[in-house]
Amino acid sequence: MVTSSVSKLFVLDTNVILHDSSCLRLFEDNDLALPITVLEELDQFKKGHGDLHYHAREFLRALDGLTGDILCERGAPIGEDLGNVRVVLNPPMDSRLKEGLLADSPDHRILNTALALQKVEERTVILITKDTNLRLKAKAFGLPAQDYINDKAQSDEVYTGKRMVTDLSTELIDRFYQDAGEVELEHIPEMGPPVPNENFILKNGSKSALATCRGLNPFLTRISKSSAYGIAPRNSEQSFAMSALLDDDIKLITLTGKAGSGKTLLALAAGLECRKHYRQILLSRPTVPLSNRDIGFLPGDISAKMDPYMQPLFDNLNVIKQEVGQGDKGAKIQELLENKKLEITPLAYIRGRSLQRVFFIVDEAQNLTPHEIKTIITRSGEGTKIVFTGDIRQIDHPYLDSRSNGLTYLINRMVGQPIYAHIALERSERSALAELASDLL
Repeated sequence: MVTSSVSKLFVLDTNVILHDSSCLRLFEDNDLALPITVLEELDQFKKGHGDLHYHAREFLRALDGLTGDILCERGAPIGEDLGNVRVVLNPPMDSRLKEGLLADSPDHRILNTALALQKVEERTVILITKDTNLRLKAKAFGLPAQDYINDKAQSDEVYTGKRMVTDLSTELIDRFYQDAGEVELEHIPEMGPPVPNENFILKNGSKSALATCRGLNPFLTRISKSSAYGIAPRNSEQSFAMSALLDDDIKLITLTGKAGSGKTLLALAAGLECRKHYRQILLSRPTVPLSNRDIGFLPGDISAKMDPYMQPLFDNLNVIKQEVGQGDKGAKIQELLENKKLEITPLAYIRGRSLQRVFFIVDEAQNLTPHEIKTIITRSGEGTKIVFTGDIRQIDHPYLDSRSNGLTYLINRMVGQPIYAHIALERSERSALAELASDLL
């Protein structure tokens, strides 16, 4: 938020708090108002083990710590150089709301509180909510409303992890195919300073080379197309991804791309290829069904309940099995599954775990919130590698978009770290039909 000479008053919706329990301290010197309805809704989330319940408890503890014995009408100071926070009781229902809205609901009571504050406050009052429909209703009644954007990427441009550099000399391209396949950065002034683990397509006419700047090394290293467990890269982006996945020094990787670009398949193949370095290979994904339309309760134990959600991971495993055939590698996959060295598990039970020497693949990460991403990464112990895959254009979570989802948040925060690499896969290699549908539909 932009600081001005006159502070603003922000009215928070419940979904903002359930999205980020630390939001109290992120509005600079502006004041915050919490409709009593918000506390009533948070009361429903006090008990439970999910992230929503965690955020509700954390926020209520923080608020209780700020307010002391009595919360006065002026509110309680949040901290140095920050504003005040107060709880506002439900005012009489605005006549315009009675006429314009058919039913009473928590959303409408929150909107009514914000409208009442707008009448008495001699400054700008803004409703902060992640509910698009409530924002539209507020605007219809003349009340400014905004999305909670603190954890959103500040630009629509997301780091891709790769660059193309053209018009290089033929001699320079040839040097990547000689000796160790390395060229010092000082010999490529046209390129500019690289980001750690950034990848490059170097070209001069018909000659080209794929190279990467590993960590903080002062040189570029050529990347060759190396296969893993029968899966070979089919384009330059897949070659970049495979190289990073097989590099033990890179502990965190994000792979984005449209359907069929090979994100999960490459990650799984790389995990199997370097399995000897890890105690276990874990595959997981959030249990968000297509278009958020759940099929209801499923019979059976936890494994049976999770099978429909985890089937895409089994599909990728079957592709690898077909590539390696029924020989030693195919038998090894079955052995890993039986001994739980290769395990497909739900994300719901990740909190509290400590993952030591684990190759952890999290699929469909675009449906995770920034807090959930942080929870997963902080589970990593010594020797653990985490790979997040997803398509930021295919989001099924009701309160996330291409800029606020956890995967985009992670990419923007981690760029430049020596142990992190990101690759955006652009081409679908699943089939010509999948490529056509992804581009045109």
